[in-house]
Amino acid sequence: MSRGNGAARRRAWGVHLYTACGAVLALLALNAVARDAYGAAFAWLAVAMVIDCTDGTLARRLRVKEVLPQFDGAKLDDIVDYLTYVFVPIAIIVRADLLPSGPFGFLAAALPLLASGYGFCQSEAKTVDHFFTGFPSYWNIIALYLYVLDWAPATNAVALIAFSAAVFVPIRYMYPSRMATARLPTYVLGVIWGVMVFWMLAQFPHPSATLARLTLFFPLYYMALSLWIHLNTPLSPRHISPMDDGSTDH
Repeated sequence: MSRGNGAARRRAWGVHLYTACGAVLALLALNAVARDAYGAAFAWLAVAMVIDCTDGTLARRLRVKEVLPQFDGAKLDDIVDYLTYVFVPIAIIVRADLLPSGPFGFLAAALPLLASGYGFCQSEAKTVDHFFTGFPSYWNIIALYLYVLDWAPATNAVALIAFSAAVFVPIRYMYPSRMATARLPTYVLGVIWGVMVFWMLAQFPHPSATLARLTLFFPLYYMALSLWIHLNTPLSPRHISPMDDGSTDH
């Protein structure tokens, strides 16, 4: 093996390690949940989201799929994503008593786990032209808003049920790090939103509900633009090629 090939392999393994660190952040977030330190829990999840938004770009730039063809980085990414985007956020919702007690609350908490498990395993969950099919399991964001906005537990339960159902509705949602349409405004608005969210996290344990409502501009923009694209562009080609780049973006 040449020195150059060895360096390329080390860089590729480093990208996979970078992705895998999300699982460690999930553990740190769960530890914070157990201590009722919800600000810390959301902060760890936010860091995990930053990793998830950047590891795919690194993987493509360093040709990770080509350098390490025997290792499935996309599968690693899905495992980490399920922990940080699904399991830990639902644990926060349950631990923080954001749902009604009894069977109805338990069902509302179970549905996202089941729906997203199904969604992650669909071959068309990510399309060839870089969309998510069905609601892309942003339960970390939903959990944050449910916590800060302090809605009634029954309202929170209905929200979880509705978004769980949306996983099965084949609307194409934007893949922010790889989209072609409106990329610049989406990036700009996303950065502004991210700064405002970290500002909100810095306010824990008493985050501003007013600030939370202001930050809703980006989720609403994301949903509206996704729906517009879905209704006004040709349907995505089917079946992701096994030779696709295997990027590790969520």
